[in-house]
Order: sequence, then structure tokens, then C-alpha cells
Amino acid sequence: MTPKQSAQTMKPATAAKKLGVYLPATPPEFQEGTITRAQLEELEKNPPEWLSELRRNGPHPRPVVAGRLGVSISGLARGGITEPLTTAEIDALREDPPAWLEAEREVQKKVRAEEERLAAERAKKG
Repeated sequence: MTPKQSAQTMKPATAAKKLGVYLPATPPEFQEGTITRAQLEELEKNPPEWLSELRRNGPHPRPVVAGRLGVSISGLARGGITEPLTTAEIDALREDPPAWLEAEREVQKKVRAEEERLAAERAKKG
């Protein structure tokens, strides 16, 4: 007989990243324990109120902020955004974009166009 496998666990930081939330804003019981894959799946299927609230209003981690603003994480740093932002702060930046945000969106647009060009080139060769 094979030994019973234990449930795979992850650190709270990994789970928060997979859930797309800012770890310091999560409840203490989430931050202090380990999370199993089954618990993570349950959180994704049936998010508790705290998770829904964090996803809706933030504060959001940098990858989420960058995605919502349409720039890279490096672009956020170049624009001086190093801290998590709330949904209201993101919306304010979208409504009245500063010069750095418009410039970073252009950079991101060029990067995506180049990636698409290279992918098409590889597809031709492949």
C-alpha cells in the first residue's frame, strides 16, 4: 500500500497572490496559517465577504493595479506608484490620467504590438 498523501499547503503570501488580494489587508487568521489547495479552491468558489470586499474595493496589490490601469508593474514604479491602491484611487487615475500614466500606456501598447509581431513571426517559422 502507498502511504496516504498529505494535503499540499502554501504560505499565505502565495495564496493571496493567487487570489489577487493584498496580503496585509486580509484577516489575521488568513495571514497566520497555511492554506491547502482545497481551501484555496473553496475561497475561489465561495468567497467570504472579506474576500469579495477586498476584490471590489481594495487595497489592491501592484499586479492588479497595473492591470486595471493598463500598464506594467515597472510602469507603475516609474510613475511613482509603489503602494497598493484602492478601487476609488484607481478610478480617479483613470478619469483624469496624469502624463506618466498616458506615457506608460503608450509604452505598454508598443510592447504588446512587438510581442504580437514576434509571435506571428514564430508561427510563420513553426
